[in-house]
Order: sequence, then C-alpha cells, then structure tokens
Amino acid sequence: MSRRKRGHGEDGAGSEDGAGFAATSRRLAGLFRHVRVSVAGSLALAAAGVLANLAGPLIWGRAIDAVLAGTGFDHVRNLLLTAAGLYVLGALAGFAQQYTQNSAIARVVQTLRDDVEEKLNRLPLRYLNGSSRGELLSRMTNDIDNIANSLTQTLTQVLFGLLTVVGVLVMMLGISPLLTLLALVPVPLTLAVGTLTAKRSQRLFGDQWRLTGELNAHIEESYSGHELVTVFDRAGAFRETFAHRNAEVREASQLAQFTSGLLAPLVLFIGNLGYVLLCVVGALRVVGGQLTLGGVVAFVQYSRQYSQPLGMLASMSSLFQSGIASAARVFALLDEPEEAPDGPGRLPAVRPRRIAFEQVSFGHGRELTIKGLDLVIEPGRTAAIVGASGAGKTTLMNLLMRFYDVGGGRILIDGEDIASVSRDALRSEIGLVPQEPWLFSGTIRDNIGYGRPDATPEQIEQAARVCGVSHIVHALPHGYDTMVDSADERLSDGERQLICIARAFIADPAVLILDEATSAVDARTELLLQRATSRLRHGRTCLVIAHRLSTIRDADVIVVLRDGRIAEQGTHAQLMRAGGEYHRLSRHQSHAPTAVPAPGRYSQR
Repeated sequence: MSRRKRGHGEDGAGSEDGAGFAATSRRLAGLFRHVRVSVAGSLALAAAGVLANLAGPLIWGRAIDAVLAGTGFDHVRNLLLTAAGLYVLGALAGFAQQYTQNSAIARVVQTLRDDVEEKLNRLPLRYLNGSSRGELLSRMTNDIDNIANSLTQTLTQVLFGLLTVVGVLVMMLGISPLLTLLALVPVPLTLAVGTLTAKRSQRLFGDQWRLTGELNAHIEESYSGHELVTVFDRAGAFRETFAHRNAEVREASQLAQFTSGLLAPLVLFIGNLGYVLLCVVGALRVVGGQLTLGGVVAFVQYSRQYSQPLGMLASMSSLFQSGIASAARVFALLDEPEEAPDGPGRLPAVRPRRIAFEQVSFGHGRELTIKGLDLVIEPGRTAAIVGASGAGKTTLMNLLMRFYDVGGGRILIDGEDIASVSRDALRSEIGLVPQEPWLFSGTIRDNIGYGRPDATPEQIEQAARVCGVSHIVHALPHGYDTMVDSADERLSDGERQLICIARAFIADPAVLILDEATSAVDARTELLLQRATSRLRHGRTCLVIAHRLSTIRDADVIVVLRDGRIAEQGTHAQLMRAGGEYHRLSRHQSHAPTAVPAPGRYSQR
C-alpha cells in the first residue's frame, strides 16, 4: 500500500525543473492578452502614481533651499502643500492600480483553471490511469492557487519597482550625473547575485511543488483505501510514509526559501555601501559649491527610492520563483499529448444497434492485449464477455467507447466505423453501468437525472420504479431529495448500483455496457439487480463484462476470451456441451466455496 505510484507527474518532474525561467515567464505573461485593456489601465495608473511620488523629493529639496535662502513663508507653504497633494494622488493611483490589476489576475487564473479542466477532458485514458489523482489535484488546486498568490503579491511590487527605478534615474541625472554614476556602481553586483540565486531557487521550488504533489497523492490514496488500511493494520506504515514525505516537503521548502531569501539581505548590504559613498561625495560637492544642500537631500531621497525597489524586488523573488515553478508544472500538464482528433461523422438513426469487431488489435506498448478479434453482436442481442483476469474483457469495453483507439482493424456500429464518428456522438448512444457504483455528491434525484439532464421529476421517479429504486428512496429521510455520495453508509453497494442502473435507464441508450453490475452483493440484492438489468437490456444491444457466470446464462451469445483472442463462443448450453474453457470456468465457480455476505445495510431496515 505504501508503494509509490509513478506516473506522468513524477516522470515529468525533471523536465519541469529544467523548464526555462524566462520561457515559463513569457508563457505566463501571454495569458494576460485577453485582459490587455485592464493591463494597460493598470500600467497607466502605476505610471501616474510613480510620477506623483517622484516629484515629492524634488519639491522637498526646493523647500529646503527656499528656507535657507530666506524666501517667504507662503512660498514654502505652497511647496509643502503641493508635495502633500502629489502624495495623496499617488496613493489614490496606487489603490486604483491594485484593484485593476487584481481583477485582471482573477480573470487570468479563472481562464487557466478552465484550460486545465478542458485539458483533463481531452487527455487519453492511459495518461489518467498512469497518474495519481492526488498529483493531478495538486496541479489543479495547489499549483494554480500558488500562481494566483504569487502574481497578486508580486506584480504590483514589480510594476511600481521598475517604473520607480526608471523615473528615479531620470531625476537623479537631472541633479548630478556624477552622483548618479556612483549610485549605479552596485547594480552589476546586485544583478549577478540575483541571477545566481534565482537559478538555484527555481530548481528548488520545482522540487518543493513536485514533492507536495506526491504527498497529496499519498494522502488521497490513504483516504480512499482507509478500510483496507485499517483491516490490514497498515496505519502505522502509512503514518511512517506520510512523516517521511512530509519531512521531504519541509526540507525542500526550507531550502528553497532560505536560498531565495539570501538575495534580500545581500542587496540591502550592497545598497547600504553605495548609500555611504553617496553621502560622502555629496557632502564634498556641497562644500565645493557644485550642489546645494537641498539638491543633495533630494538626491539622497531619490537614491533611497532607487535602492528600495531593488530590495523589494529581491524580497519578492522567492514568491515569484515559487509561482513560476508552479506555472511550469501546470504548463507541463497542458502540453501533454491529447486524444486523437475526432471524426466529424455521426451514427445512422437506427435502433437497436449492430456492433461488429473486425480484426481488432490493441496493445499497451509492444505487447498486444487484443489480437485480431472478430465479433458480431446483432441488434437487440446480449453478448457476454468472460475470461480470466487480463484476458482483455475491459479493454474491449474501452475500445467500444473510444477511451482507447484500436491499433489495428476497426469497430463498426451499423456499418459506420466508430473512428470516423465524434466521441460525443458515439458516447451519447452508449450507457454504462460500472462494476463499482459511483454516486455524485447531490440528491438521489440529481444522481438518477445525471443520465438525462432535461428529465422531469415524473420521468426520474418512473425510472426509479422500473429499476427497483423506489422502495429504497421512500425509506430515506427526504426521499428523492436525500443528499448522498459514494461514501454514504446509509446505502449498500447493491442499492447504489440500482441507482446507477436507473441513471442508465433514464438516458435511454441504444447500446448498453454492463461491467458485472451484480458482483459482491448478497443473494436478495443480486436478484433485484438482475431484474433491473433485465429491464434495462430490453430492446438494446448489450455488452456484458461477466465475472459471475451464473449471471449471464440467458445471454444470446457468450464469448470466452483467452490471451486477447476468442477461445470459444456460443450459448450457455452449447458451451457447456462443448466441454471447453467455459465449461471449465463454470465448474470451477460452481465448486468454489462461497461466503454468505452480510445483507444490504439499508435495504434490510
């Protein structure tokens, strides 16, 4: 249970860690194209705020010179009021800029979530089966939330910082080119330190979010398999694995934060050295008469405004690098190969359907699971597929629904190759009752109506009556409006399966796939399920994946698979007389000891 499940998310970690910082940043910036009006407005407001704040030190310097020159009080007062008014305008521009920017970021993140959701719907089944749910959920939630958080907290600082640096340079050059040159001396050293730290931090933050995804996958697995973990007394092993992975996340996070956090104090130290140099040279210039005291004061204020954005950008770098690392993981998911393009065709308007497998082959990698299979299911007939585990039963079901595309041969429905039919059109004709009953969080009415969103309450209740669900519903506290989900202990597995059968019934599919809907239930519930599935199969072409041979004796044709090929086929009676593979499987099951399972938890009340 504690074995790590390696999938695309983990295999791709190396490529994600190596994703170029600049390339990921450009791609992330490209998401802002559809909100470019808001971006332009945010830039204009930021520029207005920076200009208002930049004028302050210059006016303060003039006020000092005016006081030293003995200028009248009114002139000094006007200068001070002007400076105060500019500061107020700068603050208002800053508030408006932040609101505009955050609105744009919220829309970008919403679009990114939509893109990821749509991408998951286009990914092939083999990718989803090869990736842990916890890892995928981590990319959809933790990583996207981290992107939003880093953008919200850094973009304003970055925008104001860059505009301030440019504006301050212009103002400083106007006061003293020599002092400006001295102020720029620390910049190359600051950039070198920042570049080295950013490269190291980017990789470390990638490790942090990859390990976070693995930890989430472990938690999800522990929760999903809680009963098995408890029964086999493996809680201690799970706790040990959790503690180990939690420690890995802590160490990776601590190292990433420490490495990126080195930048801020280093930049501050370098800036302070430059500040001391400016003060000494500025004092000498005042003594020599090249500058006024007010000019030096204004320049020193500008130099502080120049160094502050650099320190602020350095302090924001860790958060921004973390966001870029998350963006690289999300983009890696968006770049995964998708399902083959849909065909434009639709199935002819015929019911019930005729299904034909013609020389169908399929395999994962080099090894074939299905090998040159030929099978015809006549309209309105039921074909049961039996065989040992790994024979290819479930693969046939997935091929028919185009979760996988055939590697060779073709599958026809009423003479139409399903490869030429859009997946939506194909799947709208197929109803599925899976082996593991799944209920969505919602009411029983919602769960039955899921198969037909426009169904009326009367149609939902009729489907429930036909499929034997109504007596279950009436025993629940709020009837059809009772809230349920797949973990609801008020319903037994069989009762949940009856609801799934009603869901398929109301969808009225032309083709029905039953993945052994009566397995692992007690005898009474099995009888109810068999009656419900019999009604559901009526008038439809049906493919039954069978594990219990006793449930498919009335099938029109029974197909025995062995190693991806049809070993034999015929009716139950024909196959029993033949004394082959089916006869052996049937005798084995009939002589196997059977335990009497506990009755349905709610149906017996």
